[in-house]
Amino acid sequence: MTSREPTEPDPTEPDPTEHSRWRPLRLLLEAMDRAIVGLYDERGVAVRPRYVLPLVRLSHRGPMTIRQLADSVDVTHSAMSQTVAAMRRDGLVRSVAGRGDARTREVAATRKGRSLVPLMEAEWRATEAALAELEGEIPYPLSQVVRDLEQALARRPFHDRITAILEDGR
Repeated sequence: MTSREPTEPDPTEPDPTEHSRWRPLRLLLEAMDRAIVGLYDERGVAVRPRYVLPLVRLSHRGPMTIRQLADSVDVTHSAMSQTVAAMRRDGLVRSVAGRGDARTREVAATRKGRSLVPLMEAEWRATEAALAELEGEIPYPLSQVVRDLEQALARRPFHDRITAILEDGR
């Protein structure tokens, strides 16, 4: 902690969390996820959106370790471990002995999990098409915003930006 950092909140200062550039995006993504959940609910399928990518991936690539599955869908091992545990409780995946090394455990889709994949793939394709349609309605597509932000962060990482602002006392 630098000497400029307060050790106690200043009740006379406004609450900085009342303004957020991220909150609208988070709320938008949550609303879109709820719409996807609604599609599954309408069909009597209890599936969380976070199950779709790993379950489809397992159906195409076969059993994988949690690390391999996490790497293949760009999430942390911890996040995938939690997702796999939830999918296991829902009967969508099971653990099997590793194909190359029986000491390892791999995750495999169950018959119930595999039976959901055609719907998941159709939903994925429809969601991607709906997003493309949505991007066509706005002047600056979200996919371009993401690419532009990635390039800007490659030039100067987010951590460095935050640190500089903290050090400037802003």
